[in-house]
Amino acid sequence: MTGTRSRGAAEGGRLAELDLLRFVAALAVLAFHYFIAFRSVWGEAPAELFPAISTVSGLGILGVELFFMISGFVILMSVWGRGLGGFALSRVVRLYPAYWVSVGVTAALYGLTEARALDPKLSAGEYLANLTMLQRLFEVTDATGVYWSLWAELRFYLLISVLVVVGPTLGRCLAFMGLWLAAAAFFSGTENHWVDLLVMPKYAAYFVGGMSFYLMTRYGPRLVLWCTAGISGGMAVSAALDRVHSRIDLVGYEAMPVPDWAVIATVVAFYVLMAMVALGWLGWLRWRGLVVLGALTYPLYLFHTAGAVLIVPALRDALPPWATAAVTVLAVAALSYAVHRVVERPVQEFVKARRRRRAAAAPAPAAPAALGEKASVP
Repeated sequence: MTGTRSRGAAEGGRLAELDLLRFVAALAVLAFHYFIAFRSVWGEAPAELFPAISTVSGLGILGVELFFMISGFVILMSVWGRGLGGFALSRVVRLYPAYWVSVGVTAALYGLTEARALDPKLSAGEYLANLTMLQRLFEVTDATGVYWSLWAELRFYLLISVLVVVGPTLGRCLAFMGLWLAAAAFFSGTENHWVDLLVMPKYAAYFVGGMSFYLMTRYGPRLVLWCTAGISGGMAVSAALDRVHSRIDLVGYEAMPVPDWAVIATVVAFYVLMAMVALGWLGWLRWRGLVVLGALTYPLYLFHTAGAVLIVPALRDALPPWATAAVTVLAVAALSYAVHRVVERPVQEFVKARRRRRAAAAPAPAAPAALGEKASVP
């Protein structure tokens, strides 16, 4: 790893390779839903309509786990040198604007059209509860299935806010990560709702893995970080196998034809890719279009279900399955880009402009009063 690469990431510079990985993760989730999971949307088992890609599409169920690894990397990078208020504001600005539009679109889809596939059958009050993103805390059903991962993200933000408050250092991060992994291993399979809510035994390894690779980016590939990543990797493989087995038990292997070796290889690939990011081996990926793909990722994740529910039933009897899927993906991508440009980007630019004005209006820090006194370091 070069010093330049480490410094750039340590200072919070945008990594284009992570934008690409985000987009790949979103496409993986989309592929799993469109070509494996959305039986009620297609009217028959998608694996039978798209047998040539059924195993690869089935592995798309782990796209969310890749999101969690990327989140561990990026969120730890973003909390360095930031106060709790700034961290909370950045997360609200990043998550909520497009999410609110998604909840509104979902409510309109089932309230104003004849669509019934994947209908959560929520009342107006339950849709309002979904606007908080805390609906699961109140035992309200998610308006659309992908929201479950956002609930996991919020709990990760709550946990990592401890580091924001005390100030992240290598030692504190290692202690945080070690305690979290130990708790996740100890409480694996727990039936205690509150322990599962806070510790997240099924997903902790992915977040910790991402954090380990960010620390490599900042401090270099130290042995302790490789050990932490390796332990989290072993736990991640076990968690991934459990998740895929649960799906197979639910729908049968024919509808979810994913062998164990493919699950293991996929999780290992996630770790290899994140290690390559940490070591700077993907730094040559500097195409400007990757930033656009990264911007499309979150809206694509939020809106691909609504797009399938609306478009696939309207086209499936008129077009071949592949053509129907292609039209749906293109339409959802166009909607995602529109949401980014019309909703996300204006909000983010407004907040950035306000920060710049506040920074410009703030008085310059006073010089140290006398020799021997230490100036505060931000």
